[in-house]
Amino acid sequence: MSKFIITGGAGFIGSCLLGKLNQQGVDDVIVVDNLGVSQKWKNLVGKSYADYYHKSVFLDLIESGKLDLEDVDTVFHLGACSSTTELDAEYLASNNFRFSVSLARWCRQRSARLVYASSAATYGGGELGFCDDPMMLKQLRPLNMYGYSKQMFDEWAQRNGVLKDSVGFKFFNVYGPNEYHKGAMASMVYKAYHQILQTKEVKLFKSHRPDYRDGEQLRDFIYIKDATEALWQASQKRSVNGLLNLGTGQARSWLDLARAVFSAMDCPEKIVFVDMPPELQGAYQYFTQADAGRFNSTSLLSGFTSLEGGVHDYVKNYLSAQCPYL
Repeated sequence: MSKFIITGGAGFIGSCLLGKLNQQGVDDVIVVDNLGVSQKWKNLVGKSYADYYHKSVFLDLIESGKLDLEDVDTVFHLGACSSTTELDAEYLASNNFRFSVSLARWCRQRSARLVYASSAATYGGGELGFCDDPMMLKQLRPLNMYGYSKQMFDEWAQRNGVLKDSVGFKFFNVYGPNEYHKGAMASMVYKAYHQILQTKEVKLFKSHRPDYRDGEQLRDFIYIKDATEALWQASQKRSVNGLLNLGTGQARSWLDLARAVFSAMDCPEKIVFVDMPPELQGAYQYFTQADAGRFNSTSLLSGFTSLEGGVHDYVKNYLSAQCPYL
């Protein structure tokens, strides 16, 4: 059986994808990551894979031409620094852009399929909408360096013809099991669950724009199980290529999300609004909603899990079961 590689394979989306591959009977998988001193190693426990490489070792091997792997079918490139508040632009350019370029070149030399993670952060404040039309790509203006590092690679991939036989997914707000190690970058579902356990209330940011009431800022939330199904299908359907939004196409408010968590926990609602930190106010997206037309035309998914359905599954079967792993 052909090999698969997952960069960021111990992370949130990567480890859930590894679980998905195992469900499909695939265990000839190379995991690439940086386990460091975090707890994300737990995401690999109980899963089957062939080998593990530290990301720096892996990068050195592919850039030197010494990574001798045969029959690599698909490389899922999910590894990146995803912090929207990371200020080290040089680190983001190296880790998120340069690494991706080297990996894309390696894939092309070996005719391996590349399925990679872009981000809805490339759309910035959404002034131009959230359309994944390739003709719109160069017009996008991300609000933070994380988003720009993803934009850098999207533009490079388009300019160098990589997108003709690869898929880049612009992930919107993904939530679900295996994210417990992400700290401040964990989803609001995870944070709300623990806030309710500890204080019986959920804290949401106040709005600092007159056109949005407190808690009514909007996001396109996608459940992790939908995301991993799309990734798997993209590896199998070679006729699907290019940049695609990966979101439900339906924006929901933070109030909707908080209420779904309270409901799943069978707790009375208590929501408190707090000021947004000043450093976030200029880089905060008040609205995201995937234009899902091009994605839906691919038939990679038959439909999306509702916010209430996804939150219920996550809370009942993982968080409340004290088993945050998928």
